[in-house]
Amino acid sequence: MNDLKKKILIIEDDSFLSRMYADKFESEGFEVFSSYDGIKGLHLAKDEMPDIILLDIILPKMSGFDVLKQLKEQEETKKIPVILLTNLGKKENIAKGFALGANDYLIKAHFTPSEVINKIKKIINI
Repeated sequence: MNDLKKKILIIEDDSFLSRMYADKFESEGFEVFSSYDGIKGLHLAKDEMPDIILLDIILPKMSGFDVLKQLKEQEETKKIPVILLTNLGKKENIAKGFALGANDYLIKAHFTPSEVINKIKKIINI
């Protein structure tokens, strides 16, 4: 394995969307880890220490907001950049996401996978 590969964790319960993003990121040279629920996603974040996390808000077992809160409260994971990728577009959700420490908040319907990749590259400086 190439140690220079950037790691991305996708926490998304829509398997089609998750696979689509995973394929796109892998084609861009990322090492991809995926989780379909919040609890497993939190464990994967601690185990794999990704360079960035793409996080949905509506998830089984633990919401994306709760995952984000726990990531930012823990010393080993608090510096990992997190982009919320969700269909929740209300101002209060966006404000809550940023208040909890998200680096960006993207509405799924407004961004193509290529645009999401460009945002990720900008945040992790590649």
